[in-house]
Amino acid sequence: MRKRLEDKVAIVTGAGSSGPGWGNGKACAVQFAREGARVFAVDINLESANETGAIINEEGGDCVVFRADVTDSDAVAQLVSACMEVYGHIDVLHNNVGIVEPGGPEKIQEENWDRLIDVNVKSMYLTCKNVLPHMVEAGGGSVINVSSIASFFSLGYPCVSYSASKGAVNAFTRNIATQYAKNHIRCNAILPGLMDTPLIRGAVSGAYEDVEAMIAERDALCPMGKMGDAWDVANTAVFLASDESHYITGIELIVDGGLTLTMRP
Repeated sequence: MRKRLEDKVAIVTGAGSSGPGWGNGKACAVQFAREGARVFAVDINLESANETGAIINEEGGDCVVFRADVTDSDAVAQLVSACMEVYGHIDVLHNNVGIVEPGGPEKIQEENWDRLIDVNVKSMYLTCKNVLPHMVEAGGGSVINVSSIASFFSLGYPCVSYSASKGAVNAFTRNIATQYAKNHIRCNAILPGLMDTPLIRGAVSGAYEDVEAMIAERDALCPMGKMGDAWDVANTAVFLASDESHYITGIELIVDGGLTLTMRP
């Protein structure tokens, strides 16, 4: 059988993992490669990205690792140029980089607000600014932005900067989708719900009594009885990267095991 992403080149930002286990970016990079894509794996943490690259290459895939801070315009321009030099084209841009900080406006420091918006939103602007011209010239492509159900709903604790950033990602996605549809470039957002990833075990656990209490509480909130994981996001990303979704653009695809069904009026 033909692999779903065969002959495609995919840039994955945040392709490492923030801790032991499988984060969304790491799983997406590996799953893209398993479906035949050549993966340009980007992360600010080179050791973490190398781990992802090693998994792909050991499985017989094709992965190049690149260290970059995707909030830096020069670094993003360099990573896109490097990808073009290595692979010659870019078919998929998967914007996965994101951080979270619990807290409302009185608690969050101004410099932390700025940093989170830079990481979660500016990074997508910079990658698109540099990748889209290549996709236009090639006659098409797929941009996938990782957002969150927090862009619409409360997660049960204050996270004002994170929610604001993900709302911006949704609007950014719709604008790119509208502007570039004529160029056969699709842009879609994935909105994960409560996911059991290294990121939440690190950054979010402080909002709870302890990590195990957090896991139990978040599992209980999900209609399916447990949180999703990075592979749920990765499998969704493969669909949006593949030609199977060639007529889908501008959507906010919720991946939450039905959680938001319990939040709607």
